[in-house]
Amino acid sequence: MANKSALILFAHGARDPRWAAPFQRLQTMTQASLPDVTVALAFLEFMTPSLPELAAQLVADGCASITLAPVFLGQGGHVLRDLPVLAETIRASHPGLQFKIVNAVGEDETVLQAIRDYCLNVL
Repeated sequence: MANKSALILFAHGARDPRWAAPFQRLQTMTQASLPDVTVALAFLEFMTPSLPELAAQLVADGCASITLAPVFLGQGGHVLRDLPVLAETIRASHPGLQFKIVNAVGEDETVLQAIRDYCLNVL
């Protein structure tokens, strides 16, 4: 089990727990498509688990490789300033962990096209 891999969906978080519902659905949908990968959801603030807490739990569960997908529309301050600090903390705490961060989902052309299609279909 030491070679397990995980995908963390990293979202901002909110005080209202209802805010997390679409992210939880995304996690469930993604997990169904990746049965051999642990798909988990972490939050920057207001909600749990935090990114460092979740990474520590995944490592304790035998994950050797984690990919982090920021579920943000853009590479704003949280992704550009807060996330690198959190990532450095994780890397320092788990030196053997392969830890990769990909671009914010909103930076991906296919995501933007899907949002555009949604906007076109609401008219």
